[in-house]
Amino acid sequence: MATVLTRNKTKISKYGTTEETTSLLAIDVAPLGAPIDEKRFWFQRRRNYDPDAIATQASVFDDPDTADRYEPHPEWENIHRFDPSARWSWGEEHSLVRKIDWRIMVWACIMFMALELDRANIQQALTDNFLGDLGMTTNDRWIPAQMVLWSLIASTQFWLSGRHSFLIFRALLGMLQGGFIPDVILYLSYFYKHHELSLRLGFFWTAMSLADIFSALFASGILHMRGVNGQAGWRWLFLIEGLITFVAGVFGFLLMPAGPCQTASWFRGKQGWFSKRVLREDPGKSGMHNREAITPQLLWNSLKDFDLWPIYLIGLTFEIPMGPPKLYLTLTLRSLGFDTFQSNLLSIPYTIGHMIMMLGLTYIGEIFKELSFVSMIGQVWALPLLIFLNIVNTDEINRWLFYFVIILLLMYPNPHPIQVGWNSRNSGSVRSRTVSAACYNMFVQGSGIISSNIYREDDAPLYKRGNRWLLAIACGNIALYLSVKAYYVWRNKQRDRRWSAMTEDERLDYLSTTTDEGNKRLDFRFAH
Repeated sequence: MATVLTRNKTKISKYGTTEETTSLLAIDVAPLGAPIDEKRFWFQRRRNYDPDAIATQASVFDDPDTADRYEPHPEWENIHRFDPSARWSWGEEHSLVRKIDWRIMVWACIMFMALELDRANIQQALTDNFLGDLGMTTNDRWIPAQMVLWSLIASTQFWLSGRHSFLIFRALLGMLQGGFIPDVILYLSYFYKHHELSLRLGFFWTAMSLADIFSALFASGILHMRGVNGQAGWRWLFLIEGLITFVAGVFGFLLMPAGPCQTASWFRGKQGWFSKRVLREDPGKSGMHNREAITPQLLWNSLKDFDLWPIYLIGLTFEIPMGPPKLYLTLTLRSLGFDTFQSNLLSIPYTIGHMIMMLGLTYIGEIFKELSFVSMIGQVWALPLLIFLNIVNTDEINRWLFYFVIILLLMYPNPHPIQVGWNSRNSGSVRSRTVSAACYNMFVQGSGIISSNIYREDDAPLYKRGNRWLLAIACGNIALYLSVKAYYVWRNKQRDRRWSAMTEDERLDYLSTTTDEGNKRLDFRFAH
């Protein structure tokens, strides 16, 4: 979240233009832009939009009393472009953001689709007697380099021979894919402001849903290869989709710039203001350089940051009410009498609906500047559908009605992109953001482990006990969101009282002498 200014924002934005700040005129700083509500996406329309107006907003770098307290790390990779006096127009900024969307964001989405192909194809493999073939039951340049390595592991699943080899290969795949999502989120935060990033993350996770659609379509054709060279169709599925990821990983080495100032000059914009527009909003993004390792002490400092644990707890539980029905969707469709081809195609409609709902929710969260309550909508959506699964004997109802209820449940408005951006905003520093992105992702993956153990074989086929747990967890999640909202409001009020009690000189002295870092600083406010 943006750092609190020590002076009045209006006063700062008039530096160089009023008698009130004559002592600062000698610095010869160009006027700043008028404070406005920025567009969340470049396709948005805004009244009284002037593309030639100055877009540079007031920040701590415009106050000579505070600027030196926020100077970037001397080894920050963009330090040679650091110039607080740089100014740019809204037209230039929006043109640049469009370039970032096409050259950076689109490729990040393609890479995520490649990850999802190799991660989620297990659902399609289940429709091709995968469990029976392996004798199992239902109880059981780092980014491109990662992609190449996991694609090789994914492809070699063609030669799976049994339960033990499956567990080994999936464990290796998980290890190689584990750092991808937090790495990409941190990478994107170098290019986007906070309010820009949240909606882009919505498109990022939409790419995962698109991959699920493509995976289902691919599977509908590839699984018909059962018998080719005497091999099962699911083996060809793993091999072919793994090779697709390998190609994407190779292109990643060529297309991903290391950072904002490692791009071509036409991409950066005039005067190198490309990275400074992000730094003005969050000075903490220059606290580390991109070659600096996370030491054990830095890791420990990040892990014990109790102010981020409320979001981690949300990450652990928010997907569980919808997790088991999603994991068992293709098996459920087979049990309803649909064949392999039909089961894979019938899994597509919910994915399309899920994409639309997720993007809509992310957009609403940014427009209304509300994170907690908007994120909670997904749990409220799931409640009546989970109640239906608990009170109705699904063996006795029409299979299309049962299918419709499950699809509605899985179409829930997923707040995952909002929460990833929320976690990033509340981290407050690159060090914390690096670790917190990984921690949040670990908790989300942990929810998958919990989800996979709720529907048990002794509870089949209706899973009444499992559905009761899902309903209870959804109710608990609503209480959790409300508690997290109350916690961050309370933390901000605590700091407001202490900050307001200080004189301007005391605030400047605090900024000069404090050892507080990131979200522990008194001038930091939590998003909620």
